[in-house]
Amino acid sequence: MTDDKPPGAASARERLRVERERERQSAKRLRTLKMAGLVVLVLAVAALVAVAVSVTGKGDNASGEARPVTTGPVGAPVTMTVYEDFRCPGCEAFESQYRETINDLRDAGKLRVEYHLVTLIDDNLGGQGSQYAAEAAMCANDAGRFVPYHDLLYTNQPPEQKDAFGDRKYLLRLARQVEGLSTAEFETCVRDGHNADRVARTNNAFLDAGINQTPTVLIDGKPAGADPADPLTPQKLRQIVERKN
Repeated sequence: MTDDKPPGAASARERLRVERERERQSAKRLRTLKMAGLVVLVLAVAALVAVAVSVTGKGDNASGEARPVTTGPVGAPVTMTVYEDFRCPGCEAFESQYRETINDLRDAGKLRVEYHLVTLIDDNLGGQGSQYAAEAAMCANDAGRFVPYHDLLYTNQPPEQKDAFGDRKYLLRLARQVEGLSTAEFETCVRDGHNADRVARTNNAFLDAGINQTPTVLIDGKPAGADPADPLTPQKLRQIVERKN
């Protein structure tokens, strides 16, 4: 008996099966990050607390140590640590829900936020969007415009399977929407990948800590929303911060 299936049919079916499985896993990850309409923050293992303290705040120097992007006053009574990936749907959900509260508290001098920008989606699905977006955000930080560019990237986040951020020209076009950001220095920083090594160090520290999910959020070094039945909300975050001010 001969096989009259057209050449390549089996491989095409296999590619379709793999793609559908990826989409199913992506949807499953996003569903697990939501509970009763609220984002349930992904919690790190207990060892994360010690690791976060050791990583946060170190200088980005010749020894190859990683350091986060820090925003808000040094003397703020509360510090929030966020591990996130610009391609991560759960990170976009977190930012969408908490952005206004975080920005209000930070602008009032009550909250300091430290961002560890990682490349988990690139590692899992391929592509370079997590890496390039993180590099560009660090370039924006060098220009003193991190927060508006960071927020803009999340409001323009492509579907997880689409690596739009893997195009540096697209990242530069988005930057034109941020007042005062599209300078020659910023564009050179993005095009030439000036922060590539720093992003790699940050991601390596993230992986070495045994964290494999984003977003992971800490408040003063402790996992936020530790009780799934009583998750952190923007209102609770505001209450926590106000109590310490």
